[in-house]
Amino acid sequence: MTGTDTSDLAALGPRLPSPCQEIADGRFERHGVRLLLKRDDLIHPDLVGNKWRKLAPNLATARGRTVVTFGGAYSNHLRATAAAGRLLGLSTVGVVRGQELAGRPLNPSLARCAADGMRLHFVDRSTYRRKSEPETLAALLRAVPAEDAVVVPEGGSNASAVRGCRALGEELGGQADVAAVACGTGGTLAGLAAGLPRGRRALGIPVLKGGFLADDIRRLQDRAFGGPRGDWSLDDRFHCGGYARTTPELDSFADDFEHRHGLPVERVYVAKLLHALLALVQEGAFPRGTTLAAVVTGRPFP
Repeated sequence: MTGTDTSDLAALGPRLPSPCQEIADGRFERHGVRLLLKRDDLIHPDLVGNKWRKLAPNLATARGRTVVTFGGAYSNHLRATAAAGRLLGLSTVGVVRGQELAGRPLNPSLARCAADGMRLHFVDRSTYRRKSEPETLAALLRAVPAEDAVVVPEGGSNASAVRGCRALGEELGGQADVAAVACGTGGTLAGLAAGLPRGRRALGIPVLKGGFLADDIRRLQDRAFGGPRGDWSLDDRFHCGGYARTTPELDSFADDFEHRHGLPVERVYVAKLLHALLALVQEGAFPRGTTLAAVVTGRPFP
């Protein structure tokens, strides 16, 4: 394909709506809470989970232009964008945080990006922090070079992506009282909350520390919908020290969940989400009779 539109994306055969799977887990059941897994990891084998929901609206506007996006060395978003480029015949460029990585062998995540045809452009961390500033972004696009590119922000979170994630809330609205998702940049939660009907609420579990995400979500909703939408909240206690950080307790929990239910648990996002939900249930955060849906946004890699 030399161009991209919504029919090209539909031809990839996404599994939508993604299935909901009820999990029988006595740790939840003894508190009167029913647990569902919203299996967004089954939407597409290469464009997994919320990456489909966020990327599809952005890629539909590409029309053959190069797609430039951003991420760290282990970014799920970079891998998904690279895979989309391969599937749709689009040129992709990944601007990678960390100039020091340029001379090193590629890790498995970046190697997958390169194998899918993504050109990798490494930048120093100071430049990366300023990537959204117009002058810095223009300089990066000249350096790539792809000055007329479609620019997709880090994590894929922009107004188009947020509107794309609204369907997630619409799919869950009749099934769950509380819909929970792990948050990186906040775009999925912003759209999820907007799609839920009145009386249902969304809960976000940030996987980065810093306490900045609430303002970002409000800005995303303002850009996507012109103002706040839905009932949502964040619980910042479960990041385990920061992005891709873990603890022995989290590792033990994820291993045990896999053993109990025969499901692989992605460690950067999904493990922290499920661990947080169990802790909240044990704290009595949800009334008896609550149906709780956890959005499975990805699968383990590699």
